[in-house]
Amino acid sequence: MKKITLLAASCALPFAFFLSLPACASGFLAVEENASGLGVAYAGAAASADDASTLYYNPAGLTRLSGAQLSVGLVGAQSRYEFDEDGSVGLSGGEGGQAGQWRGLPHVYASWPVNADLSLGLGISSPYSLDLEYDDDWMGRGMGVRARLSSLNINPALAYRVSDKVSLGLGLNYQQIRLKSALNALRDSDTDSAWGWNAGALFTLSPEMRLGLAYRSGMDYRLEASAASALHAFPGVDARGRFKTPDVFSLSVWQQVSERWEAMGDISWVNWDRVDGYDHGSWRLSWGAAYAYNERWKSKFGIAYDRSPIRTADRTVLLPDAHRLWLAVGGQYRFSRYATLDFGYAYQRAREARMDQAQGAGLRLRGNYDASGHVIGVQYNQGF
Repeated sequence: MKKITLLAASCALPFAFFLSLPACASGFLAVEENASGLGVAYAGAAASADDASTLYYNPAGLTRLSGAQLSVGLVGAQSRYEFDEDGSVGLSGGEGGQAGQWRGLPHVYASWPVNADLSLGLGISSPYSLDLEYDDDWMGRGMGVRARLSSLNINPALAYRVSDKVSLGLGLNYQQIRLKSALNALRDSDTDSAWGWNAGALFTLSPEMRLGLAYRSGMDYRLEASAASALHAFPGVDARGRFKTPDVFSLSVWQQVSERWEAMGDISWVNWDRVDGYDHGSWRLSWGAAYAYNERWKSKFGIAYDRSPIRTADRTVLLPDAHRLWLAVGGQYRFSRYATLDFGYAYQRAREARMDQAQGAGLRLRGNYDASGHVIGVQYNQGF
């Protein structure tokens, strides 16, 4: 156990650098907290329990892991946002260029059994993030030029096997966020930390089928933001500098369809209602499958649909989010009984997003956003 703890701690050191390299899914929520689920578009994440990263999606899955486990990986993502002006009033400048940036999400997870029924785990990841930067002279610079949200989450967890059919899990989360925002020549940033929790239940309906239920709490932050601070331009920061992240509820199913085929599905509800400026939540639906060619190679593919919580009336230049479709492929190579390598790629295509936002008396930004994205990831898993 000491070996695992020391190795996990040493692997956490790169997070000091990667904290400034965010990525995003719906809104500013990043679903890409491992790379082993990327190939199936994160379908069945709360029921698969394939490696130590299960403690993020459903800590109850730790009871399914044999021996000590370590998972280390990196997911890279690029979101592309291009604005096409159409009917703006009183504004001068360009269209901002391609605002999205390449970003990285590293993760480290470790787990170890205490006895036949109790397991412990520790995870380090980045659940909330966003990164956009427009050209300095773009026509919407008075509403926003730059936004960068990054996070670091430390998540110890435990899981208990109640019976052969039911396992329960609980985790504690310490999270730090860093927010940077800019409009015109005004630039501000601040950092804060908060506590939260996550929990889950895993039901083994049969040797070939599992169902997972999971919950991850939102967190409440307080940023040092004066009345004139550029931080207020970021969606979710209220007049007092308070910033909240949403709760997430998930229901997942995993099934061994045949000797070679696995299928999995997932439905998640993200409670954006608790975040300032959002008046409704959003759904994420995903389905995936995996095919084992032989004892060493497995292929994966999946599809997902992310509904955005942002409507046209609420859309801002610093979060021009829209509903998006995921198409994912990936695979796994097994080096030995205890070592595997997962890899995956996903293409994201968003619906055209309409922008219609006032910028002072007589000024209005109107146009459409064309958005897409690429996600690529790799993860090494080692058992002991």
